[in-house]
Amino acid sequence: MTAHPRVRLDDLVHQPVRFSLLAGLAQADELEFRFLRDTLQISDSLLSRQASTLEQAGYIAIRKGHVGKWPRTWLKLTPAGRAAFNDHLATLREIVEAPTGA
Repeated sequence: MTAHPRVRLDDLVHQPVRFSLLAGLAQADELEFRFLRDTLQISDSLLSRQASTLEQAGYIAIRKGHVGKWPRTWLKLTPAGRAAFNDHLATLREIVEAPTGA
């Protein structure tokens, strides 16, 4: 018997905030921390923790800099992160579209 597709789901990607973060980053080259925080409707600390987890996994890159004299942080998806997100999304679609719910 073939294993259910759910075994291929990536636990790092599957967590709702991280999934939403990766989905946002998949739509742009790079996004600013405050924009993501406001779009995802989460706190600075929650976004920071989840971004650090994804950075440690190699799924996102975090860049710090300044705009004028104000510090800013930008996040972007790495090639590994894009592959993990796309694989996770494909697995979710496989589960949903299977005639018997996979």
